[in-house]
Amino acid sequence: MSGLNRLQLPFLPGFSFKEPNETKFNCPQTLTYKSGCAIPVPNHVMSPLEHLQLESQLGEGKVPYLTYGKQKKDPSNCQPSTLPNYVIYDKKVLKFDAYFKENIQNSVLEKCRIRHVHIYYYLIDDTISISEPVMENSGIPQGKLVTRQKLPKNCEGEFFFWKDLNIGTDIIIYGRTYHIVDCDNWSREYLVSQGIYVPPSKQLPADPYLKKRQKVLKHHNFTTSSTEDKLWKLLNLDRQVLRFYCVWENRDKMFGELRSFILQFYLVDDTMEIREVHKLNDGRDPYPLFLHRQKVPKDRSNIPSLFPIASMEPSETETDNWFNDSDFAVGKTIQIYGRNFLLYDCDEFTKNYYKAKFGIEDFHPIDIKTEPVTLKKIETPPYNGFGSLEDSLQSCFSLVPQPPKKNIVKMLLNDGKVLRFEAVLNSVWPIDQSRKFIISYHLADDTISIYERPIRNSGLLGGKFLRRMQIAKPNSNPNSPEYYSIQDFHLGASVSAAGRQFIITKADDLTLKYLEEHEQKFKVNGVYSDGQTQKKDIQCGTDEVTSP
Repeated sequence: MSGLNRLQLPFLPGFSFKEPNETKFNCPQTLTYKSGCAIPVPNHVMSPLEHLQLESQLGEGKVPYLTYGKQKKDPSNCQPSTLPNYVIYDKKVLKFDAYFKENIQNSVLEKCRIRHVHIYYYLIDDTISISEPVMENSGIPQGKLVTRQKLPKNCEGEFFFWKDLNIGTDIIIYGRTYHIVDCDNWSREYLVSQGIYVPPSKQLPADPYLKKRQKVLKHHNFTTSSTEDKLWKLLNLDRQVLRFYCVWENRDKMFGELRSFILQFYLVDDTMEIREVHKLNDGRDPYPLFLHRQKVPKDRSNIPSLFPIASMEPSETETDNWFNDSDFAVGKTIQIYGRNFLLYDCDEFTKNYYKAKFGIEDFHPIDIKTEPVTLKKIETPPYNGFGSLEDSLQSCFSLVPQPPKKNIVKMLLNDGKVLRFEAVLNSVWPIDQSRKFIISYHLADDTISIYERPIRNSGLLGGKFLRRMQIAKPNSNPNSPEYYSIQDFHLGASVSAAGRQFIITKADDLTLKYLEEHEQKFKVNGVYSDGQTQKKDIQCGTDEVTSP
């Protein structure tokens, strides 16, 4: 027994040995948890029982689970294979070049037409779109032929998949057969990586009608003896436009102004159009065309009298004196239908055209900036006495008066805060000596309301004396009045309202507390409370008030 390892003995009664130095017989904690992860306890000595349990579990190929379940994987260490498809295949598109034949009916020049297209397969959602490159002056509606969508493959409800697209295959989409002949490099690499053989690329067949047209153009002589020939202009001056920046001087008339325009002269047919340059809040209709494209005569009044000018525009049969490219120059004033336009600048193409044809080098722009018009100061009319001053003033700012703007922040901060003062009338009549009033000052909008305390058997009706409103100080300008503020309310202060003069004598406890908390804003000299004068040192004043 001495040569055997005690851990090799079966764990049965009679084969166990006690450790003489062991004092704790409980199962010790071998793991600790920090941030959800299991960490072994340092300096931990495993007991024989723990060795046997660990060896039996490892021998069976099992991993002991943690007390709190399986350990969570860090999402930052996830492999690309575990990512969703909308992340893996985002912005990954297979592109194929294809063509289809279109039969032409009742045509002597051509029997069929070959049209080239691009097929795009979006791997993210297995959708397909087909577009045709736009050819200039083709006369055929081109561009997007099939919008992006899932295309049906057969009548059994199946859709085209990326494995169905390859070089040399034919696909039928909505009754039209597309022959795929080529694809881009990325599409080829993707198909090869998926174990699909991609045949070599083929050439797109040419359209027989276009080949015939090219032969005709090659052998046809388009040279003409005169530059005024319409065919020569069409072939050499098509899409060449002269652009001049001009102004219409109309300030000598009533309500006239300096208006900016752009004059465009088309060299292919000697027509012109004038576009107006609109400014912000110029008050004009937002129509860009001031004169639509047409041939403009130099002298509009020099037309035969028999021609009905009021109903028709002159044609080449009535006049042959039209504007051409030699009639325009920077700094020149031209008359178009009775309006004088000053050409003050032009673009780079126009400058190069005049340099090459007429040898003109001076294109210095003319300064058309004028001194800004000084508007008269708007004077507010005097207050007419109808309604409040603020409401009447809104009719001077807009045709549709808007309600006066209020200080929303002040209203929210001081909502429900009312300061109450007790006041008496400053009157020589004995009956007014016993009348007492409550003046309420609303901090939300600086309005004042006055309430009279009812006295029994006095012969005077109490209740509301003045509705809630702003009260202007006496002898203030009616057009810009100065209203009473909370700084004007203190012990002994005089307030004039509704033709009466009130003397403040007391204030309630809430008002005293509010004024003490805001002592640097308000001037309070003292208040009466229970017949005695209480001095409140919120801010020293100059008025001296004694108890009545």
